[in-house]
Amino acid sequence: MKLSHTFIQVHDQDIALAFYRDVIGLKPCVDADMGEWRWLTMTPPDQPEVQIALADPIMARSPEDAVTVRELLAKGAMDGVIFEVDDVDATFERIRAAGAEVVQEPIDQPYAVRDCAFRDPSGNMIRFSTSLKG
Repeated sequence: MKLSHTFIQVHDQDIALAFYRDVIGLKPCVDADMGEWRWLTMTPPDQPEVQIALADPIMARSPEDAVTVRELLAKGAMDGVIFEVDDVDATFERIRAAGAEVVQEPIDQPYAVRDCAFRDPSGNMIRFSTSLKG
């Protein structure tokens, strides 16, 4: 069994596409008009077998549930993703210089990673980590 897709809920797919492509460095994978919504996926350059869907909350939900998800996004209460990188400090400086909202500067964590965190334009927390194990 392998992970093929994961989802990040976003309030505006065009803004999210620009952020994840131009700031984070993901590659666009699929951009398809599905009628009522858009199937938009990105992939990490070093892990092209995993697609991250930048999902409009209306996708596969009732309008009432989409409103709830949008409210959670506005509060920054949705889970994000963690990317493993070779040098978390260099990644932090590159993303901060691009103007992303800093949540946490790089620190060593008790669970053997050095990590940092940003918020995407929708309020999702995006973390980057480097293993501290040799």
